[in-house]
Amino acid sequence: MRTVRTAAAVTAVIALAAGCSSSGGKDSEDKASGSGSGGKAVSTPRLKIAMVTHSGEGDTFWDIVQSGAKQAASKDNVQFLYSNDKEANGQAQLVQAAIDKHVDGIVVTLAKPEAMKDVLAKAEKAGIPVVTINSGAEFSKKFGALVHFGQDESVAGEAVGDELNNRGLKKAVCVIHEQGNVSLEQRCAGVKKTFKGSLENLNVDGTNAPGSQSSIEAKLQAGKDIDAVVTLGAPIAAVAVKAKADAGSKAQIATFDLNAEVVKRLKAKEVGFAVDQQPYLQGYEAIDELWLYKTNGNVIGGGQTVLTGPAIVTEKDVPQLEKYTARGTR
Repeated sequence: MRTVRTAAAVTAVIALAAGCSSSGGKDSEDKASGSGSGGKAVSTPRLKIAMVTHSGEGDTFWDIVQSGAKQAASKDNVQFLYSNDKEANGQAQLVQAAIDKHVDGIVVTLAKPEAMKDVLAKAEKAGIPVVTINSGAEFSKKFGALVHFGQDESVAGEAVGDELNNRGLKKAVCVIHEQGNVSLEQRCAGVKKTFKGSLENLNVDGTNAPGSQSSIEAKLQAGKDIDAVVTLGAPIAAVAVKAKADAGSKAQIATFDLNAEVVKRLKAKEVGFAVDQQPYLQGYEAIDELWLYKTNGNVIGGGQTVLTGPAIVTEKDVPQLEKYTARGTR
């Protein structure tokens, strides 16, 4: 795996290895056995933490985020509450619902940041600490969050552009599966910045797989010289592979994000490469950070974004990745 950029805080990785027992050392590892934790939960007071994302239906990326969050919650004696809404106003309402439940902390994505600004101000006024993940890193601190866990989307896009150049590709389509999502737009902009060929964005509805496939297929049929399709999420990569086959195209497929399906397609060389931002780590560290903050006053990252990616992975990385994607942690 070729790491594109080092994480802003090494502590994020250390936390996973050490089990983040900094609030009480060995004595805090105690009584209640956490479900799926493989060990014992801490003895710190029971906390309630809500995670509210912009996920649409069927996006397996968020299953991996939740897997990490649940693992940390099990260890940290945390009641984990998850909700999602792909519509910005709906997501804001879910954050308000979490505030009304008097949770001890909130994890939130900022795909459409302006819609979240006012409700996060209410969380701050209520004394509820907030951690942001995945999207909208540049808005995290402005909106009062302790820290942001994710990748630099522009840098990730630039890495994809470089990889397309290395493969000698000349004409690419960047498929945006959620219009208005700032992170997705930054990815395509990053690709365009470094890609020496031509690149065109294509908007599709990521929650409508047949419609997305038809749109990609039509684009490939109309542009026989398109030799690369960049998708911005693992489920759309599978859709693009089918669209390519039906269009009779020879374009290479590249994608952001991993899941078991993408790893299978890397192995079969149906997908050329993928960008891993380690969603499991985003979920795990978000919950762990709020636990650390509530029980020991710790803030990871010194006010800077804690980078969980990106890294370019290819078929050469499949043997290492298969066992992790099979259990839903990569």
